[in-house]
Amino acid sequence: MEIKNVAVIGAGTMGNGIAHVFVQSGFNVELCDVKNEYLERALATISKNMDRQIKKGVITEQDKNSALERIKPVVGIENLNKNNDLVIEAIIENKDAKLSVFKQLEDIIKPDSIFASNTSSISITEISSVCRADKFIGMHFMNPVPVMKLVEIIRGYSTTDETYATIRDLAVKLGKTPVEVQDYPGFISNRVLMPMINEAIFALYEGVASAEDIDTVMKLGMAHPMGPLTLADFIGLDVCLSIMNVLYEGFNDSKYRPCPLLKKMVAANKLGRKTGEGFFKY
Repeated sequence: MEIKNVAVIGAGTMGNGIAHVFVQSGFNVELCDVKNEYLERALATISKNMDRQIKKGVITEQDKNSALERIKPVVGIENLNKNNDLVIEAIIENKDAKLSVFKQLEDIIKPDSIFASNTSSISITEISSVCRADKFIGMHFMNPVPVMKLVEIIRGYSTTDETYATIRDLAVKLGKTPVEVQDYPGFISNRVLMPMINEAIFALYEGVASAEDIDTVMKLGMAHPMGPLTLADFIGLDVCLSIMNVLYEGFNDSKYRPCPLLKKMVAANKLGRKTGEGFFKY
């Protein structure tokens, strides 16, 4: 099927980034959230990020204006256009919340549309249980979406080859590199990344080295662009904990046990950049 009209559910960091790349590639997007203020903030962020692209010569002022005209803010899922060809969910990393969204969407959006989740760790098969499982897929973009090239495409148990092929080709049209992944906890990206971050937190917890020195070792010794603790702050420690819990419960393996320090910091609301303090202060 040809995809022209896209709905993005959730106007946060990932949602506005996904909307950004779609409108920049010529698609029409309905960006949906529960409050108008969230949508206004998202549109301001998209505009600011496009200004950065203009300064770098990636796009022109006219490109920006044309792209922004293709975004329609929508308050409430019930107000979405039923004729959207693709709906991408990018809300909080909580299974029950996602199930609720897709259960509602199933009765609103036309039956032949594809549903996708931007989940970074939750089972695609489980989320698809409340809706069109054959036309359901994981489309995990990386943050920041306009910059990062990778899209993990996760097949649920019932995802058809046609659905997969459509989304794979769509990712290429967006200028991304798609990678096919099967539906296991954490997929590939977070199954590898989060235990590394968790181990770095254990090293800090056990007093092996300071946060600054742990990050320096990984940057200078392993050529990582940023250290694991800085990256954890960037992602959000609550998100890191949520993903570690998915891995721990999904595999029932103690190697995925979240570090007590991570749990303590989340309880103290020291979540990283978004709260002004995590392993570092901002």
